[in-house]
Amino acid sequence: MKISLTEKHCRACELGEGKLSPDDIKAFIIHVPKWGVVNNHEISRQFIFKNFTGALAFVNKVGALAESEGHHPDIKFGWGYAEITLFTHSVDGLSENDFILAAKIDRLN
Repeated sequence: MKISLTEKHCRACELGEGKLSPDDIKAFIIHVPKWGVVNNHEISRQFIFKNFTGALAFVNKVGALAESEGHHPDIKFGWGYAEITLFTHSVDGLSENDFILAAKIDRLN
């Protein structure tokens, strides 16, 4: 039985350990198809809302989720949109944590 990304939890990465290869990234991105891979270094997705209040409420949910997982995205938002970017600073690239958090963020929307 395979565990889905949403059933996993982010775990601390040691400096330089856990960085995904381009082939690993291709295998993980199929689980979060609305996210885009940028230079095999980060993933990002834009979410659209009817107004500022909707975007702000979503960003607050993402913030609470990020705190609970101990893995924090870059968030840009404004009237009617939120853009989330994920990568793992300690490996200077993508780790499994980024895809776990992306899958959980998808469930919030």
